[in-house]
Amino acid sequence: MDKEEAFYKEIIRDSAIKLEALKRRIHLIGSFRLLVVLMAAFSLWLFRDESWSLRLLVLLACAVVFILLMIYHNRLFARKEYHDKLQKCCMDELSALNYDFSSFADGSEFIDRDHAFSLDLDLFGPRSLFQSLNRTVTARGRQILASWLRNPMLEKRLIENRQKAVLELSHKIRLCLHFRVKGTIAASEMSDCSAGLGLLAKKSRPIRSSLVQKILMTTVPVVWALLIFATAMNWIGATWLTIWFVVSLFLANMKAKEIARLCNLVNHAEQLFQSYAGLMQLLEKQDFETEELKAISTTLKDDHEYASVAIGRLSKIINALDQRFSLAGLILNLLYLRDVRHAVKLGQWAEDHVAAADRWMEALSQFDALVSLGGFAFNHPDYIYPTITEHYFCLQGEELGHPLMKRENCVTNPVDIPCSPRFIIITGANMAGKSTYLRTVGVNYLLALCGLPVFAKQLAVSPASLVTSLRTTDSLVGNESYFFAELKRLKMIIDHLKSGEKLFIILDEILKGTNSVDRQKGSIALIRQLIALGGCGIVATHDLSIGSLADENPEAVVNGCFESEIKEGELSFAYKLGDGIARNMNACFLMKKMGIVME
Repeated sequence: MDKEEAFYKEIIRDSAIKLEALKRRIHLIGSFRLLVVLMAAFSLWLFRDESWSLRLLVLLACAVVFILLMIYHNRLFARKEYHDKLQKCCMDELSALNYDFSSFADGSEFIDRDHAFSLDLDLFGPRSLFQSLNRTVTARGRQILASWLRNPMLEKRLIENRQKAVLELSHKIRLCLHFRVKGTIAASEMSDCSAGLGLLAKKSRPIRSSLVQKILMTTVPVVWALLIFATAMNWIGATWLTIWFVVSLFLANMKAKEIARLCNLVNHAEQLFQSYAGLMQLLEKQDFETEELKAISTTLKDDHEYASVAIGRLSKIINALDQRFSLAGLILNLLYLRDVRHAVKLGQWAEDHVAAADRWMEALSQFDALVSLGGFAFNHPDYIYPTITEHYFCLQGEELGHPLMKRENCVTNPVDIPCSPRFIIITGANMAGKSTYLRTVGVNYLLALCGLPVFAKQLAVSPASLVTSLRTTDSLVGNESYFFAELKRLKMIIDHLKSGEKLFIILDEILKGTNSVDRQKGSIALIRQLIALGGCGIVATHDLSIGSLADENPEAVVNGCFESEIKEGELSFAYKLGDGIARNMNACFLMKKMGIVME
């Protein structure tokens, strides 16, 4: 990972240099602004005996210069914020390269104890696979990423298309970083506005469809112009202006409740939509090569108007409505019914674009999730993209390792399930590596179905539904025992196989919740049934007698083991998968070592 570490460090150094330059400019512009204010005050004193027109001209000139400096200052500050976020983003990636993922959301809200494999494979929660992958900046993007992990693809074509998209994004890591930084500038978490836009289309129609409102929007400013002109020419008295002020006040607030309800749907969302527009514009400009990324870009390029332009216009409309209680907003509302005009524009926008907006938001969120996958591939250049096969079943690989284990501590192992039905029975001593091996195979299998590179030297995979039973738990709330919970999971597996579904099954210590005799009989009977139904998978057990199934059915059952050794009173593990049934057990040795008396 030296290349990737150097890449992030280079960006951090470049950003630090740019930040120092920007800070100096911002300080300089701040000094200039103060100088302009002082010059304006001095000019008023210097020209105190001159005409008001000259003093107003000087003040206007100072105001123009001040506004221009303010605009430039805001641009400099936006660039500073960008490089601050970029620097933080790269620092987080450096930590991730050292297996510290604490800066990223862990997806604890997606934990589901009844899911087919997510709890067993530590998919969500602290130090989970999701946390190691997640770089999303939108709430919907995070949901999509979680959905991809919980429901991996089962079609060869879809998996290979995803592999190509992930590979392309891993080569466009600067685009991915730019997307992430732009997405986090507006807020720490961007909301999903699709539901609000749907309501917007319904709520805005009454204001838009009123013919009376259309007439009034034309009449009110015209009458104001005529009355002001007539009063200035002394054709009428100021009383008429007072009367029309009262009338205008009534007309301007006639639809106040409807406008307030409409504004509540998108209240203060101007910056949010502006951020969405910026992200969409970023993708619209890209010339992607792979099918999945092209589809996202095409979705954002509407036949009539680009998504970024439409969403940007929505942002401006919302901003105008948010300013309706400012002094300028109140005055303009009286003069030409400003609030109603913008409410009508909002309604018109909803009618024209709300259907397409759902597609735009979904496309943007999908890219957001893909950025996480592309970043994972970039951070692991030594991982390989597995070969996807169509026939059931194939899982053959060399030197598989767990992606969440530090490389220097990770011992790699092979896996070989070339056909169906086939089960590998793993036996071994306590702490020898059986459970870690099961999770290693399961996680890499899942990564392969998600179109991601895997921690292996070589891997061939055929897609099938993954089902595990590694850490079944009881439920006090559901009045469900540990043993019953395990039986439910095993019955689910049997039912799916009977229905003809293709499964890859990983089991650890079958029937842990019952006595040894029942466990042995039940485990052997279960594996026989799984074989009869054409199942494939890996089963880890302490019960050496289950290994006898290989003698009974050598085509369908293969034994593997993890051994331990006791040398000079110390226990050691190789964590390497060997052939056959385990010969050494260590429970009694460990109990003696810990001071537990053994007869």
